[in-house]
Amino acid sequence: MEEFLNEYGYFALALGTFLEGETAILVASALVYSGVFDAIPTVGFAFFGSFVSDWIYFFIGRINGTLFIDRRPTLKQKLEPVRAFFEAHRIQILFSYRFLYGFRTILPILIGIAGIRPLHFLGYSVAAGLLWASLVSTVGYFAGALFELTPSYFEENGLLVMAGFGTFGLILGLLIRWFAGQRMKLPPAGAH
Repeated sequence: MEEFLNEYGYFALALGTFLEGETAILVASALVYSGVFDAIPTVGFAFFGSFVSDWIYFFIGRINGTLFIDRRPTLKQKLEPVRAFFEAHRIQILFSYRFLYGFRTILPILIGIAGIRPLHFLGYSVAAGLLWASLVSTVGYFAGALFELTPSYFEENGLLVMAGFGTFGLILGLLIRWFAGQRMKLPPAGAH
């Protein structure tokens, strides 16, 4: 595992944050403690992966989002509370959307649909992405220090560690979804 991390670690981190987010950065930053990764490149590559993801979704929304949603009445109906919440809290969401677990795909699309200029979104996406990468990396580092996580520990207990980080992300995401749902009057998770 250590060889793989030495050769592909930062690339895997960027790909992981592009596809998923928290779990990839938590694992990588937990290994900063044991010296496998360095703190600044970990934050940088995590930011890069999430930044590219945000911009792909932003341009999907900007270029084709309205047409896509208009062709799907059920989706349009589900998005209305999110859109209304976004319009009412635009600045706060632009600064915090990276932390809104469960909304990170749809919010950049809605931001693109809302007609926000790319240069305007750039400032917010850089600020939100760097803040997110820094804070989540800090949590991961302290988890790595607390549990003394090393590559060999990951090899021996990889599923347990991933399940722990995944559970942490899920609980955090559900709490944020519950809070946002209260403000947007969303149906409970799993309700149709």
